[in-house]
Amino acid sequence: MGVLKKFEQRLEGLVNGTFAKVFKSEVQPVEIAGALQRECDNNATIWNRERTVVPNDFIVELSTPDHERLSPYSGQLGDELAGLVRDYAKQQRYTFMGPIKVHLERADDLDTGLYRVRSRTLASSTSQQGAPGQAAPGYPQQPPQQAPGRGQEGYGYPPRAVPPMPDTPPPGRRGGYEAPASAPVPSAMPHTRTRHWIEINGTRHQISRSTLVLGRSTDADVRIDDPGVSRRHCEIRTGTPPTIQDLGSTNGIVVDGQHTTRATLRDGSRIVVGSTTIVYRQAEG
Repeated sequence: MGVLKKFEQRLEGLVNGTFAKVFKSEVQPVEIAGALQRECDNNATIWNRERTVVPNDFIVELSTPDHERLSPYSGQLGDELAGLVRDYAKQQRYTFMGPIKVHLERADDLDTGLYRVRSRTLASSTSQQGAPGQAAPGYPQQPPQQAPGRGQEGYGYPPRAVPPMPDTPPPGRRGGYEAPASAPVPSAMPHTRTRHWIEINGTRHQISRSTLVLGRSTDADVRIDDPGVSRRHCEIRTGTPPTIQDLGSTNGIVVDGQHTTRATLRDGSRIVVGSTTIVYRQAEG
């Protein structure tokens, strides 16, 4: 059973259905849970072949109406979300530098149903275990870095700063590049540019940013008028390699004939959301 499904089942049994009433707001807990998983994936830092460190301190920003509904249950919900992050980390073999915490905060610039997730990596001097899903030992605690334009230190959305790292990287690591100890460090990346776009019903939509959100909401980067599509259905990321991630949608995504929550994309990949088919394209130059 998937981590998100287990999380939903645990919520259903909490406080004799109290959450069922609270979560009739547009922001659903499974959406927040999916966002926390993506925050881990997007900020994972590889130390060596056995260890990948992810953030352990999260802030979920909510609109004023959603925050008022959820804040009385923030402690219990925060514990459940932290448990989900721990389960997901164990599944992905991620490790943490300290205890996992999830906080809810109000954001006056957000409309009802919208949210943001910010994260940072905080080291704990008492960490004793390095197993997947546990705090990783041997990393010094460092002061958080100030993220531009934020009152909270160390948080950013999208991520503006990498997690704290030791002064000396593990042997053979050079900025995420696995190289022999004697290999020279590349001075610069090749100046190649890859163009990314999608095609929906014959219409081309250029992907000019690192992420592109698809959904039925007017808040989505590309709006799809399909009753089988959720408000924020999925997200395309133009990384290396490019990927697509389900955002906790109702009907999920199908990529090249496979029902999935996350997949690597190639030129010509066919994505089905609801009854709509999307073709992913990329080209050099």
